[in-house]
Amino acid sequence: MTAGTNELAISFADVRDAERQLAGTVNRTPIFSSRTLDELTGRRIFMKCESFQRTGSFKFRGAYNAISRLNAEQRATGVIAYSSGNHAQGVARSAQLLGIPAVVIMPTDAPSVKVDATREYGAEIIFYDRQQVDGEDYQHQLAAERGMTLIHPYDHPHIMAGQGTAALELLADIPDLDALVMPVGGGGLLAGCAIAAKGLRPDIHVLGVETTGADDTKQSLDKGERVVIPPPPTIADGIRLRTPGDLTFPVVQALVDDVLVITDDDVRDALRFVLTRMKLIIEPSGAVPVAAALRGTIPDAYERVGIIISGGNIDPALLATLWS
Repeated sequence: MTAGTNELAISFADVRDAERQLAGTVNRTPIFSSRTLDELTGRRIFMKCESFQRTGSFKFRGAYNAISRLNAEQRATGVIAYSSGNHAQGVARSAQLLGIPAVVIMPTDAPSVKVDATREYGAEIIFYDRQQVDGEDYQHQLAAERGMTLIHPYDHPHIMAGQGTAALELLADIPDLDALVMPVGGGGLLAGCAIAAKGLRPDIHVLGVETTGADDTKQSLDKGERVVIPPPPTIADGIRLRTPGDLTFPVVQALVDDVLVITDDDVRDALRFVLTRMKLIIEPSGAVPVAAALRGTIPDAYERVGIIISGGNIDPALLATLWS
């Protein structure tokens, strides 16, 4: 973590503004705890379950915050986004609620449950091969061709501020946390929640978690600049990013205390634990911070830990393999 927040893409006031914009539209998601999880980890853990959010993930917060602010001309031409699934669903559902056309670019290996839901929310889907095509470049190309407004999955001030409202809710319900832990993809959730958490509690520790081979943010923090990694093969499809965001990374550098790294096997263990012991269905990316807790990666000094479960849109085919 480095000092200085004057030049960051969003402020605490922006997160509060997003909270007002989303009032009455987003679900105030529940917080779960588990005596067994507390005993296994030696701390109190509070899980903010965005799996119960509209579209099944936190992504709806940012998508609606951004799309609901478009002017009449932008609404008429529609929105375009790229995503492996959760941002896709958030954009599609937000556009549907607001009566706006939506196009979503999805990788060919996106979980079928997320593809089906995005289509059911009324979006047109265009597929691309993430091993051959850069989704971010492709979205800019299509946005220009179709004259649509681009809704970036993380590198967008309104997206970041919207995601930060999850931390506002968690800290309103459980104000005396020592640390806030969540998965890291492009950094929209981590950056937005870091702004929110530090705005409310400057002394709170904020941690991100990635998997081995998908640790672009950890590598970037260690190097002091954004690095680009090969396409990550991780089970956690929501964090298969090759580099942190241009807007999100400075926030992470300024406000995030550390990024932890665990394995895909740790994620599978966490998925099995949450399903069998807590009776909750969450997706691999949502299980990443739980895996860090079960693995003992979170520093022992943090006795009361808030975890943001990013989503619950797990592919049924993957769920079936957990006991194979």
